[in-house]
Amino acid sequence: MRKALRWLLALTVLIGTLGTAGAATAADAAGTDGTTDIKERLLSIPGMSLVEEKPYTGYRFFVLNYTQPVDHHKPSKGTFQQRITVLHKDVSRPTVFFTSGYNVSTTPRRSEPTQIVDGNQVSLEYRFFTPSRPAPADWSKLDIWQAASDQHRVFKALKGIYSKNWISTGGSKGGMTATYYERFYPRDMDGVVAYVAPNDVVNKEDSAYDRFFARVGTKECRDRLNAVQREALVRREPLEKKYAAYAEENGLTFTTIGSLDKAYEATVLDYVWGFWQYSLLADCDQIPADAKNATDDAIWDSVDTISGFSAYADQGLTTYTPYYYQAGTQLGAPTIHFPHVEKRYIRYGYQPPRNFVPRDIPMRFQPHAMRDVDTWVRHNARHMLFVYGQNDPWGAEPFRVGKGAKDSYVFTAPGMNHGANVAGLVPEQKALATARILDWAGVAPGAVQADPQAARPLAKFDAKLDKRDVQREMTLRP
Repeated sequence: MRKALRWLLALTVLIGTLGTAGAATAADAAGTDGTTDIKERLLSIPGMSLVEEKPYTGYRFFVLNYTQPVDHHKPSKGTFQQRITVLHKDVSRPTVFFTSGYNVSTTPRRSEPTQIVDGNQVSLEYRFFTPSRPAPADWSKLDIWQAASDQHRVFKALKGIYSKNWISTGGSKGGMTATYYERFYPRDMDGVVAYVAPNDVVNKEDSAYDRFFARVGTKECRDRLNAVQREALVRREPLEKKYAAYAEENGLTFTTIGSLDKAYEATVLDYVWGFWQYSLLADCDQIPADAKNATDDAIWDSVDTISGFSAYADQGLTTYTPYYYQAGTQLGAPTIHFPHVEKRYIRYGYQPPRNFVPRDIPMRFQPHAMRDVDTWVRHNARHMLFVYGQNDPWGAEPFRVGKGAKDSYVFTAPGMNHGANVAGLVPEQKALATARILDWAGVAPGAVQADPQAARPLAKFDAKLDKRDVQREMTLRP
C-alpha cells in the first residue's frame, strides 16, 4: 500500500488541460443580471474570501478561501479555511468541478473536460493538505465522506451563480475523489469523468499488479528495468554511502520512515513501477542496457531520475502525509513482489503506509470503505466515464460498471501511462466519450446528437491553460 502511496504521484495530475478561450464577453465579467461583477457575486457567498485574482485572456481566475466545518457531522465543532480556485468564463456555460486529491494549483489551468465543454472550472484543495488543514488537526476527520461533503458544500454555494450543468473530474487520486463524491452525493453532478482512478477493493489481494508487471511493454524493456532494480540492491553498500552524502548535502532526515536504509530500499523498489507510471515504452532506450557492467553513477542516476531519492526523506513525505494517512486508513495501496530479485537483497519489501506517517498520528484501516464504493459504482453508476492507460500500473485494479449502471463507460487508452486521457483513446471511443461529456454538460451540438462520431472539444487547445501539471515527487502516488 505504500508504494501505492507514492502514486500520490500524483498525478496530482491536473489530468486535463486548460484550453484557450475566445475574447471575454459581457457575461464573463457580469452575473446573470448583466450588472453584478462575478467577483462581487463570488464574495457575496457566506464564508467566501478572496486570496488573489490573476489575469488570463478570456477568463477571470480567482484564488479563494471557503469556510468549511472540520466535521460535517457536527458543523458547530470548529471550522477551517479550504482553498479553491475559480476559472470563470461565463455563467451561461457549464461548470467542471476539478480536484487532484491533493493541493490545488494556483496557476490558471483547465482540465480536459473543461476544454471539451468550453466551460468554467472550480478546483478544490483536498482537506488536510496545507494550507487547507484544520488547526489543531484531528486526523480522524480526514476520510472520503468528509472530503465529499466539502465538495457538496462548495457545489451548493456556487450553484446559484453557475446554474448550468456540472461535471466532476480528476486524475489519479483526483479521479478517486470524483468517484467518491458521486457515491455519496449522486444528485449533485450531471456527469463524472474519472481518469486513471485506482480501485483497491481488497487491500490484501494485489496479484493483479504482479500479473501486470509480468506482461507490460516488451520483454526486452522489462528485463532492462528489472536488471537495474536488482543491481541497485546488489550494490546497496556503495550506493547507500552515496545516498548518505546526498542526504547530508541536501539536509535530508529519515525520522518518519525510520532509517536511510529503509528509505533507500523503498526508493529502489519504486523504480519499475515508477517507470511505467510516468514513461512510455519508447523511453526504454534511456534505461542502462547492461546493468551488471554499468557504473554506480549510472545505476544511481537512473533510479534517482525515475524514483527520486528524496521521496522517503522526512522532507519528501511531509507534504503527502494526508495521502499516506488515507492510504493506510481507507484507500488501500498495492503490494507487489520481485521475482527477479533474490530474497537476500530485499530487507523490508513494499512498506505499508503506516511507515510514511508520523507515529503520533493514529491510524486504523477500514476495509469496508472501498468495498462500499466499488459495489455502488458497479450497480448505480450513472453518467460516469472511467479512462485508464494500458501501461499504467494503477489501472491493474480499475473501476468497473455492471448491469445496474446507466450511460457509464470504462475505456483504456492504448500504450498510455498514468497521463491517459480522452484524447488518447482509439478514435471510436474518443468520439463517444467526447459526445457523452458534451451531452452530460448540456452543450452537445445538434450534429453531435445526430452522430456522436462528430464530437470534438468546443474550445481550442491552449498551450498554457491546457498544460498538464504532474507531481512526481513520490513515485507511487496515484
